[in-house]
Amino acid sequence: MKACLDACVLYPTVMREILMGVAAAGLFTPIWSERICEEWHRAAERRVPGDGVIASGEIAALNARWPKARCPAAPDLEAQLWLPDAHDIHVLATALSAEADCIITLNLKDFPKRELAVHGVNARHPDEVLYGFWLQSPDQVAQIVSKVHGVAETLSGETIPLRSLLKRARLPRLGKALTSSSL
Repeated sequence: MKACLDACVLYPTVMREILMGVAAAGLFTPIWSERICEEWHRAAERRVPGDGVIASGEIAALNARWPKARCPAAPDLEAQLWLPDAHDIHVLATALSAEADCIITLNLKDFPKRELAVHGVNARHPDEVLYGFWLQSPDQVAQIVSKVHGVAETLSGETIPLRSLLKRARLPRLGKALTSSSL
């Protein structure tokens, strides 16, 4: 599966790290554009002034690790597309340019099924996608999440319950699956 990652799944960090871990494991091929990364940068800067610098470093590292993931802009294609939120058209154009199977986004309402079906692509929530990967490769996904969980605890200096971390990362179904399966 080839998936275009919307900015809202690249930032915040926990979700991005889990998605990229799953991609590194070969479960899907990630795609994004420079404009998607610019949105990530702006969101980080808006959330905490100064965090744009951190986001710039994270974006550079991601692009270096995944040089084939970056899809060039397609302004001619964008001009032919329509979505309820015109600010999301570039995400659809990226997905179509890269021949992605889906767009992974938290903003499903901005990518109506009817509009995307015409183009042979769909929008999927990251929790749905990651839960599906867990069903397919439970040990692999659990190891990836465990690693991200450990880094989050180290960086925070606190013990963070896994289910709480994943719920905050907007991955409640994955959190429930992982904590229920370990009982």
